[in-house]
Amino acid sequence: MRSTLSCPRLLVAGLSGGGGKTMVSLGLARALRDEGCTVQTFKKGPDYIDAQWLTLASGRPTSNLDPFLLSALQMRQVVALRSQDADLALVEGNRGLYDGKDVQGSCSSAELAKLLHCPVVVVVDCTKVTRTVAALVLGLVHFDPEVSIAGVILNRMAGCRHRKVVRQSIEAYTNVPVLGEIPKLKENPIPERHMGLTSHAEWTSDPLATLAAVVRQNVNLDACRAIARSAPAVPLEDASPLFLVRPPQGVRIGVALDAALWFYYQENLEALRAAGAELIPFSLLHDQELPPIHALYLGGGFPETLAQGLSANASMRASVRQAVEQGMPVYAECGGLMYLARELHFQGQIYPMSGALPFATTVCTRPQGHGYVSATVVAPNPFFPVGTRLCGHEFHYSRCAGLDSGAAFVLQLDPGEGMGAGQDGFVWRNVFAAYTHIHALGVPGWAEALVAAAVQFAACLPHESLPDLRLHT
Repeated sequence: MRSTLSCPRLLVAGLSGGGGKTMVSLGLARALRDEGCTVQTFKKGPDYIDAQWLTLASGRPTSNLDPFLLSALQMRQVVALRSQDADLALVEGNRGLYDGKDVQGSCSSAELAKLLHCPVVVVVDCTKVTRTVAALVLGLVHFDPEVSIAGVILNRMAGCRHRKVVRQSIEAYTNVPVLGEIPKLKENPIPERHMGLTSHAEWTSDPLATLAAVVRQNVNLDACRAIARSAPAVPLEDASPLFLVRPPQGVRIGVALDAALWFYYQENLEALRAAGAELIPFSLLHDQELPPIHALYLGGGFPETLAQGLSANASMRASVRQAVEQGMPVYAECGGLMYLARELHFQGQIYPMSGALPFATTVCTRPQGHGYVSATVVAPNPFFPVGTRLCGHEFHYSRCAGLDSGAAFVLQLDPGEGMGAGQDGFVWRNVFAAYTHIHALGVPGWAEALVAAAVQFAACLPHESLPDLRLHT
């Protein structure tokens, strides 16, 4: 890894959620890529959906950056590593530029911009406003002088007169350049639903081509490149690798990866590989049974919208249930928890799931848990020592139903809702299932523990039960 963070870079921010920064970020990444620029994308915050769309826009895996989950050094290391062969790093912020988890703006996009010494381009929704935009921009500039507001992109412009008044107001009252003016679009190229943008896995067309064309026609790409090049080189306090690479441990970990479950941080998968495991992707929707594996990682996703397909694949449901009964280590987050349950209740329908865990889940119309969580491990489990403190996040519309009143939980959340009343982390045999999502860089030891559990499980298997494995280890 380079000893400095030196790649040209910029952060695209907004005044609030829903102001258009994601659409602009996607269009900008794809437009620059179409012109031959190698763009490395990042997403601020624990957001899997925008990150996957950014991956599609740039053609390179997107990493998440979050000051709550990662240290300042870790975030600089991630950006330096991912961007070392890129022409430009593009970071998409979240919510409003200065919005954080407290009045000091902790964990905000502005805090991230300062940590990365990254100039900021602000996307401003100009719906039904003209001269006031200049006041908003001026406020952004003076609110925190350490944040470099390098330009604005005006979004949802109504017409020529609207564009003229807004642009002239900004030029008259601020020193911030206007980089572009994007008109109102008749249709949102990527509609939203209960957890944000619809999943990329549910699209057959390419809406990013439309967004790139809109940005190319209405935004000064050369000016954006120049802003990115103005970012200074930042020495890294530590240029060591993100993970300590261990020798291969001779075990395979299955990773459910399809349209139903696909919420995984890149670093979580890399951590498991670095800990010595081989990762085997498979589909809960289309494969008939689990591949030859020694442990299972079930991430989050949209099991509710694919519930009919998951339920119809009875052989896979039985295969997962049998693996759990045999003692296979399983780590499940949110959507994975829902798949392990007996049933999934959604929009008046009941869909049988794997039945590996003794409860059901019900999808509600409002979030049942949303935000950062701090957890303390309060009971024995396969993956975390008792007393460990974990940082994570949750965002789920489902809740658990039918849990025994005496059910024991591993995690005590404060703050956080989890599976109910601040309790999370249900352990059943060698399964750990929770609504809490973690990031491997922020939870050292997690990957090694999962791999160690896989090694222990493999040692208990009769040799002849996995003949295929001996050819790969």
